[in-house]
Amino acid sequence: MRMSTRRAKSFGLLAALLAIVLLAAACAGDDEEAVTEAPAPAPTPPAETEAPATDEAPETDDAPPPPPPAEPSGPLRVAIVAPSASNDLAFTQSIVDGVAALGETRELEVEVTDGTFIVEDAAVAIREYAESGFDLVIAHGSQYGGSLQEIAQDFPDTSFAWGTSNDTFGLANVFAYTAASDQGGYVLGSMAAALTETGVIGVVGPIEVGDAKLFVDGFVSGAGAQDSSVDVNVVYTESFSDVAKAAETAEAHVSQGADVMTGTAQMVVGAVGVAQREGAAWFATQADQTELAPEIVVASQVYEWEVILSEIAAAIDRGVKGGESFTLTLANGGLNIAFNDAYGLSADIRAIGEDTVAGIIDGSINTMGEAAPAPSGPLRVAIVAPSASNDL
Repeated sequence: MRMSTRRAKSFGLLAALLAIVLLAAACAGDDEEAVTEAPAPAPTPPAETEAPATDEAPETDDAPPPPPPAEPSGPLRVAIVAPSASNDLAFTQSIVDGVAALGETRELEVEVTDGTFIVEDAAVAIREYAESGFDLVIAHGSQYGGSLQEIAQDFPDTSFAWGTSNDTFGLANVFAYTAASDQGGYVLGSMAAALTETGVIGVVGPIEVGDAKLFVDGFVSGAGAQDSSVDVNVVYTESFSDVAKAAETAEAHVSQGADVMTGTAQMVVGAVGVAQREGAAWFATQADQTELAPEIVVASQVYEWEVILSEIAAAIDRGVKGGESFTLTLANGGLNIAFNDAYGLSADIRAIGEDTVAGIIDGSINTMGEAAPAPSGPLRVAIVAPSASNDL
């Protein structure tokens, strides 16, 4: 599917008005030159007639400051290539919603190619958007990194962004973005451990990479910190898109006693369906999944990609094509915990979540456990080699 939003007409009118203003200014300037070049009366002998010449230099000190940088010459053309449906209530929808939010603050022209879970198809779309002259091509999927690294080098004047990763490949026209999803994972895990009655929690993971792995690791860490006696069973399906496999994994968790579950990536709709049928509580990530099953979704970690997309757009306005990486966090507002009021979560468990958010932001909580102790002394190193140290 391809979605297009165009606002070129509004810019055309602006350009026309600007041209009229510039023409008027030019005409005024010509009139002033005519006045200054008109023949002047014959100079009189007194020395005072030379005073204007001496007064010209100070006038340069009062010259107006240089004009501010020019506004963008038109809408920022943004293309999105993503692996699943734009309304998946998960990974792809998070970036589509983020670009839409950015469009509320500046003029954009947006096109989306979704459902490109086959990497080769995504690579074709990425290249076509670059060839079409888009200002920013977003490859939304860690599986697209290899293709993007190759394609970006063929289009040095085009900005590319991809995630979730911090790797720009050392290319000056590639932005990288990711989410510190372990933070929200830790918050949700803490609440899940307090909520479970069976003491068993199930996690449905996709592939052990990127923000998916971060989320799962943070969730497990948070649950353990809240209640070390809780069993958190993690299963990776090795797929971002296999809904049936996600459902099978969720069924296995329920059969082992899980009454609370979570999962990440676009395939979790299968797991949510099982949780809904079995009455298990669900903690969501990437997007607010409340509408999937309002009676079981407790809370969601929501990615607010517009926080970093606005920085990328501002960099492009300054002429920066890439070479920078960005991360969503609870502190910068890029991550948000959305509670489902319809679930009826107890005030005590909600307070655990809110207090955990505050602790992560102020640094008093480490989402990956205790920090390693500082070295107690110098590291002693010994080297055994076959010849002299100065053997050249």
